[in-house]
Amino acid sequence: MVVSLQFSVIYLRIISAMNKHIIYSLNEAKRAIDCLLADEIVVNAIASVGQLLIKTFERRGRVFSCGNGGSMCDAMHFAEELTGRYRNKRPALAAVAISDPGYLSCVGNDFGYDHVFSRYLEAHARSGDCLIALSTSGSSRNVLNAAKMAQSLGVSVIGLSGHPDTPLASLCEIYICTPAGQFADRVQELHIKILHILIELVERRLFPENYESDHSRL
Repeated sequence: MVVSLQFSVIYLRIISAMNKHIIYSLNEAKRAIDCLLADEIVVNAIASVGQLLIKTFERRGRVFSCGNGGSMCDAMHFAEELTGRYRNKRPALAAVAISDPGYLSCVGNDFGYDHVFSRYLEAHARSGDCLIALSTSGSSRNVLNAAKMAQSLGVSVIGLSGHPDTPLASLCEIYICTPAGQFADRVQELHIKILHILIELVERRLFPENYESDHSRL
């Protein structure tokens, strides 16, 4: 009975400590969202990207996305919700994440990992398309090379990062820096929120019937 009570006390202490970390983490994420809400420059930039994406799809252009690690997952998530669906059914939109493992390993082996995204764009992208370049640091060499290739092809470059002054910033038509602090996880959490907002902006303009019950349609 005493042993059981001791285990219960230890368990409760562990849960209490975990709860403190959970609440701290959620509050940290909330502060990041609050910083984003208060940053008028970033909010205006998101709107500008939304308008650029709408124009890209209206002229039958394609949207490419790329990134490394968690940013690649965000790039894939973004593309599949455009080609598949976001909230409700509607026609597919042309979006591709540069993420095929066979392709990445082939080009990485033959040309080096720094060229895995740029080589794909060289093959598939055309003037009038758009590239969403994701890099929490803003300095990933393969993402920078992709942005440079996109520029040379007449492809609009949109950058999402977590730092204001980066090599990526100078290569972008529109650059969004999320004010989320020093850690990549908070930056990525804001990135996926922004990507979801962009998809919704596109849908509200191109498929207003999906928002007929919403009085804030675009």
